[in-house]
Amino acid sequence: MSKRIKIAHTQPTAIKPLLDLNTYLDSTPLTHIHHELIKIRASQINGCAYCIDLHTKDARKYGETEQRIYLLNAWREVDFYSEEERAILALTEEITLISNGGVSDETYQKAASLFDENYLSHIIMAIITINAWNRIGVTTEMKPALTR
Repeated sequence: MSKRIKIAHTQPTAIKPLLDLNTYLDSTPLTHIHHELIKIRASQINGCAYCIDLHTKDARKYGETEQRIYLLNAWREVDFYSEEERAILALTEEITLISNGGVSDETYQKAASLFDENYLSHIIMAIITINAWNRIGVTTEMKPALTR
């Protein structure tokens, strides 16, 4: 495996807007659990080990259960997630996999029926932000540290 750059070190000015967006999202009414579910699911799809590790730990800190974290990639197969969470997860998947045909009217309308415009905007921005971080993490081969 080749050594790759650390963009935060080589281009801190370029990373700052993403950090500012994270800070902004942390100040919104978006719940910690909703935000972490978005981060974990997008990171699973994108194969970002660093982000999966980071955000599963954060989710636990906010009270998320191990079982729900373990089953997140099979969320459609279990009834452990609320209607709102299911709408968020569907939207997360379609935005993350946007080249597969975009976001369907059905998925968008379901989310729009459950959340007001402001909350839905926060959800969309959270999905877009984690996808940006995932692309940095995967491209630069960021790896989580092994903990025991």
